[in-house]
Amino acid sequence: MSLSLSAAQPAEPADAVDGVWLECIACGDTFAPFEEICYTCDSCDGLLEVRYADLPTFDDFSGTGVWRYAAALPLESGVSIQEGATPLYEVPRLEADVGVEALRIKHEGMNPTGSFKDRGMTVGVAVAKELGADRLACASTGNTSAALAAYGSRGGMETLVLLPAGKVAAGKIAQASLHGARILEVEGNFDTCLDIVQDLAEGGEAYLLNSLNPFRLEGQKTIGLEILEAFLADYGEVPDRIVLPVGNAGNTSALYKAFRELVQAGELEVDDVPKLTGVQAEGAAPMVEAIENGADEVRRWDEVETRATAIRIGNPVNAPKALPGIRETGGTAVAVSDEEITAAQRDLAEEGIGVEPASAASVAGLRELRAEGVVSDDERVACLTTGHLLKDPDAAAAAGVDPEPVPGETAGVLDHLEQ
Repeated sequence: MSLSLSAAQPAEPADAVDGVWLECIACGDTFAPFEEICYTCDSCDGLLEVRYADLPTFDDFSGTGVWRYAAALPLESGVSIQEGATPLYEVPRLEADVGVEALRIKHEGMNPTGSFKDRGMTVGVAVAKELGADRLACASTGNTSAALAAYGSRGGMETLVLLPAGKVAAGKIAQASLHGARILEVEGNFDTCLDIVQDLAEGGEAYLLNSLNPFRLEGQKTIGLEILEAFLADYGEVPDRIVLPVGNAGNTSALYKAFRELVQAGELEVDDVPKLTGVQAEGAAPMVEAIENGADEVRRWDEVETRATAIRIGNPVNAPKALPGIRETGGTAVAVSDEEITAAQRDLAEEGIGVEPASAASVAGLRELRAEGVVSDDERVACLTTGHLLKDPDAAAAAGVDPEPVPGETAGVLDHLEQ
């Protein structure tokens, strides 16, 4: 099975249901989408992707939010909390400072639970209900748990979230708790949590809703569709490059799939596909290592550390989908320091855009690539910011200015301001 941009639209197999099926990206085996629960290929354990007999055009999209793109999704509707339709901000001062022709910030922190994860959950939880699952589960660095808890609660389903003990921002734990999830704090890192959740799913104890689940990525590909539509409306052409933080590499995989489908549908030329450019923190950069070394596989990092907790992941499960996405689009991957991430977080805040540290990695990476000459000054660029500032208020407070104590009288305040 080829994940190249020039790959032909696959033929519909006998086990497709209403023109939808699952296909292994490694061996090409196909599976019925709603008759049995599967996350990877029964034959070779390869990753699965959702396939469609009929690929939509831009004219097929109507409405707003994620479900505007129902024609490109496996179901006509989902368990929804009005997710999607997030802002694509202009940032004129940052644009001029970075030195590109156009820079826009796609702020996924404006989703219902404050991150892009809501896009995947509206589809994934709907599919879980279609399959008759009664318990949902995920491993999480925080945002996935918040989204799963909210959408599982909305759908009237039990939710179970596994978090690495002491490694998740308080704001994210609070969300999962308030939405009624059962929270298990695991001794180990995120990858340990995911190993356990996969074991639970394989044993039939829960329906897995990490990005290993191919249906979740279908919702996330709508990020790319929104960016393209907005750039076409504002500039008459799609962006030259999309820069995004990389943790499990789900968004990189999802956007690449959206673009491949548009190419197969005749809506986008191969040469016009935006360059997918991934950014990781230096302390958790296995994808960057693979890109720099020209490797076909990602080496698992057992020890990872960064203040950008949402991308503190050493074994990106979607790497087999994401690596071709970066390479086939002419993109690249870069690692940035925690200090560069914090500086970018401040840069965005100066434009009025509040994001958590992992989100700011995209802007930090763009700065680094401009300094290296990889990104040229005539490029139109979209940077993806994945989570809201209030996801990690402690990090925001540490990056911001300190409060100043003043007397409880106007004269005292005026005296202080004159100092």
